[in-house]
Amino acid sequence: MSQTSTFHLRPAVSGKFFRLGEKKFFLKGVTYGPFAPNDEGDHFPTKERAQRDLELIRNLGANLLRVYNVPPRWLLDLAEKYEVKFLIDIPWSKHLCFLDSDDLRAEAHQAVADAVRSCARHPSVFAYSVVNEISPDIVRWSGTQAIEEFIDGLVATAKAMDPECLCTFANYPSTEFLNPKTIDFVCFNVYLHNRRPFENYLARLQMIANTKPLILGEIGVDSTGEGESVQSQILGWQIESGFRGGLAGMVVYSFTDEWYRNGAQVEGWTFGLTTKTRKPKPAFDVVKKGFQTAPYFPLPRYPKVSVVVASYNGGRTLQACLESLQHLNYPDYEVILVDDGSTDITRQLASLYKSVRYIYEPNLGLSIARNTGINTATGDVIAYTDSDCRADEDWLFYLISDLLKGTFVGVGGHNLLPPEDSAIAAAVMVSPGGPAHVMLSDRIAEHIPGCNMAFYKWALHEIGGFDPLFRKAGDDVDICWRLQQQGYKIGFSPASFVWHYRRSTVGAYLKQQQGYGEAEALLVRRHPEYFNLFGNSIWQGRIYAPAKLGLSLRKPIIYHGLFATGLFQTIYRTESSAYVLMLATTMEYHVVVNLPLLVLCVPFWQILPLTIASVLLSISVCIAAACQADLVQTKHRFWSRPLIALLFFLQPIARGWARYQGRLSLRPTPSPALESLASLPIQDRSGPLNRLEYWAEKWVDRIQFIKQILGKLDEQGWQSRIDAGWSDHDIEVYGSRWAQLQLATVSEPYAGGKEILRCRLDTTWSLPAKLAFFTMLVVDVLLIGLLQHKFPWIWALVATPVIFAIFMIREQRSLQRLISLVIGSAAKQCGLIRIDRYAPVQQPIPHSEPPPQSPFSSH
Repeated sequence: MSQTSTFHLRPAVSGKFFRLGEKKFFLKGVTYGPFAPNDEGDHFPTKERAQRDLELIRNLGANLLRVYNVPPRWLLDLAEKYEVKFLIDIPWSKHLCFLDSDDLRAEAHQAVADAVRSCARHPSVFAYSVVNEISPDIVRWSGTQAIEEFIDGLVATAKAMDPECLCTFANYPSTEFLNPKTIDFVCFNVYLHNRRPFENYLARLQMIANTKPLILGEIGVDSTGEGESVQSQILGWQIESGFRGGLAGMVVYSFTDEWYRNGAQVEGWTFGLTTKTRKPKPAFDVVKKGFQTAPYFPLPRYPKVSVVVASYNGGRTLQACLESLQHLNYPDYEVILVDDGSTDITRQLASLYKSVRYIYEPNLGLSIARNTGINTATGDVIAYTDSDCRADEDWLFYLISDLLKGTFVGVGGHNLLPPEDSAIAAAVMVSPGGPAHVMLSDRIAEHIPGCNMAFYKWALHEIGGFDPLFRKAGDDVDICWRLQQQGYKIGFSPASFVWHYRRSTVGAYLKQQQGYGEAEALLVRRHPEYFNLFGNSIWQGRIYAPAKLGLSLRKPIIYHGLFATGLFQTIYRTESSAYVLMLATTMEYHVVVNLPLLVLCVPFWQILPLTIASVLLSISVCIAAACQADLVQTKHRFWSRPLIALLFFLQPIARGWARYQGRLSLRPTPSPALESLASLPIQDRSGPLNRLEYWAEKWVDRIQFIKQILGKLDEQGWQSRIDAGWSDHDIEVYGSRWAQLQLATVSEPYAGGKEILRCRLDTTWSLPAKLAFFTMLVVDVLLIGLLQHKFPWIWALVATPVIFAIFMIREQRSLQRLISLVIGSAAKQCGLIRIDRYAPVQQPIPHSEPPPQSPFSSH
């Protein structure tokens, strides 16, 4: 569809960008005016001058004018002929303390209503800016939240006049913390003339904009103060950096040096691309070249990309996924569909696309399917999306662009709700537990969701690909953590997004959350350092997810600078406190607090008020979360927020129950083939069980010894986990339901290439053991406190945790004895001799001699 045929269509937000119909519309603009009033009193030039200006603007390659007064109808009609749209700043007295005056507030609303009414859905109107740059001292005076709510009110006034119009407000770094909820896109005026700070700030603004389009409403350079050559140079790289950074548009300040303000022509400031007489400056041609190239500035190289889609019974959305992958704006890629044993119409849908490489295999799980994609890929980069996603046409372009920018081995992006998805799906999107990215900084991610991620193939091979343990979910979390443990970095690409269809029923959503809970139970075993006692993940970065809880125990802290004069006034949000009240919705809270109270209030009705208060707290938090959810307005139904509250209540229970089922499930009891515990020699049972020592006549590599132990553990059926570098042990062995063991080793070198290998076997209680002990204590305290006057013998319950603790000591010692057998078998194969310090006859221990000198040792 040509630009001419789409110009008359109304603009719409499409993910991180805009569209006119099916075609993307990137803003390439210049500011225009304000000018001295013409004969009709408008702050615009005469019709003749305006026509000549529009001819020059189209020659520049611009498609948008940002104006600071409402344009008259004749100017809108004239711009239509040149296919130029307007971003209209609506003027009102925003330089005054407007919230302190009913008249000023009314004036602002009236100005917005009049502006939208006068432009009356004209095809030349792109959007309205309801206010431009509110002074930071006024914001501090009136309060951040009050200003945000007022801006939202102005947007509501505009939408009342024209529901389909786009609205924003022009912000700037001095009030970057302002975040009104109802604007359609984010607009910032930014004047930074050094490339690295400019690009760094763009990355920050993309995090602020989050899932909304981001445009720069003003960039510019004073050619008098900086020089015309510097103006050209700066504007050239700013346009390139901006569009490479995923901006939806940029506006250069300004078209001409002619500038009228406060009743007089402004002298001494020459930001124009043309002089007052409209003579083009050198910057005109530089901007023209930038606009002609934008938004697709060439990448330094185009590595071949293998797009892998792993699908299991994803036929409902698979066709939309494969169709979107046929039209990607990237020159060298292939599409691989790995069918993980589907029983639906997946095979038939795949046959419709001859360019798609279709691979069928039995249902072995998500990770193995993704590894199949790696093994069959011919590309240098492996990009992953899911069968319930459809990719934006520029997905790969921006993904690879950001992958090539930094020292990243992987990169990911947003996953957004498709506009055609259902109202239930929209409610699910803003409910907890959905796929999200976690950011360590404005560019570096701790986690990227599996439906939108790409990695260098060599990096995936280096860590052995995806862990087959993860059949349904969790593979993306595991792969990100393992890459970071190897010292690699993962980036985030804000402009590369996919449309992600959410679960369309409550049952499907809860089933998904159960799968996530099962994955978390597996992740705890692989990465315990990332989880707390209850198995909840501990993220180092900030989570960016649609589901939010707007209840914070502390207000956000804003750095205003001295006397509110800081050029960059930054907000520091106390995210952790915002989630404190969410503890009342967790399964642990229901089990430890609500359930005991409900049981005890039957015989002891006096605690009924406390029980009701506790249950109401859980319900109230869910209702509060639903009330503040950022629902897509077009998907809002009368039942949406009650549904979201219900999902906030059910999700932690479904996910937590699955997580505990995974963690509490009885692990297979190993049957060591060496000998039974009862037949151990007396000397193996004597002395401390947490120390083993072995003598080597010939040097044995400690790492090979550890690998030999791991082999024996696998052979005997023990579940174990290798340390990833964060712990003070080498191997963690999961024993019975109640105990687990941590094995650490150390090597002592001796002269002549001899060596002592020492092993430390420390045991700990498993999570089920800790929960059982804690439950005993809580129940005993409650029962003793409530019944001691009627039943003095109730104090005998104190014995139950003591008996359990004795039982645990026996379990731990038994586990140490069994693992010592496994270690002994591995030591025997390595030619090691057990040093038994507690045998009836003391074995000789070689005296320490200076170890052989290493070539790296200092003299």
